[in-house]
Amino acid sequence: MATTTNRATTTNRATTGGCPYAGNEKIMNKNRQSIRLRKYDYSKAGAYFVTICTQNKKCFFGNMVNDEMVLNDAGQMINIIWNELPINYPGVNIDEFQIMPNHVHGIIILVGAGPCACPEMTDHIDMDQSQITGQSRKFDKGQPRGDKGQPRGVAPTAAGLSLPDVVHRFKSLTTARYIHGVRQKQWPPFPGKLWQRNYYEHIVRDENELNDIRKYIMDNPRKWDLDRENPDAR
Repeated sequence: MATTTNRATTTNRATTGGCPYAGNEKIMNKNRQSIRLRKYDYSKAGAYFVTICTQNKKCFFGNMVNDEMVLNDAGQMINIIWNELPINYPGVNIDEFQIMPNHVHGIIILVGAGPCACPEMTDHIDMDQSQITGQSRKFDKGQPRGDKGQPRGVAPTAAGLSLPDVVHRFKSLTTARYIHGVRQKQWPPFPGKLWQRNYYEHIVRDENELNDIRKYIMDNPRKWDLDRENPDAR
């Protein structure tokens, strides 16, 4: 078992639920359709807050102990794949990340063309260079999305991948590794799919909002008892 706390390298903390913005039952409907921001280019350089949940809220990645997430082998595998994203995909960077028993929360940064910054050097983001616009300092509802490809008509940046591309690869890599764990290490099997088809995303508008979201992610383990993704939530 292991716990992790560092940003972008060995972080294993998470947020309060599959939908980080609780309260909209329509969005949380199991049979919801994917909602996208029309005409928004999800290959734009910038920071994106994402939440990805396991199918049927199955808890595969560890347990909460004294308000801290203790990772099992599967959870450690998830953490490794997250931290390898900038290595495997130039133009993709990562920031705060938290693994919970049945979902993950993280900030994905598309840095655009040019060399990918080292994850340890991502504490400050130039919001002008990363084309993050707007004055909002509160993060509103995330948008539920499908995970295959980008919105129609949107091409990836020269650096390679759009946000949906990155999420799809993260899901695919972790699923393949988990299947290996089931076959070779007797990890608990999952029915059908490891991850839900959709995920939630929120476009980070400015640096103040980025810091608010970082805090939100870091504070989540202690809120697990009230988490709507917790099968035993009060």
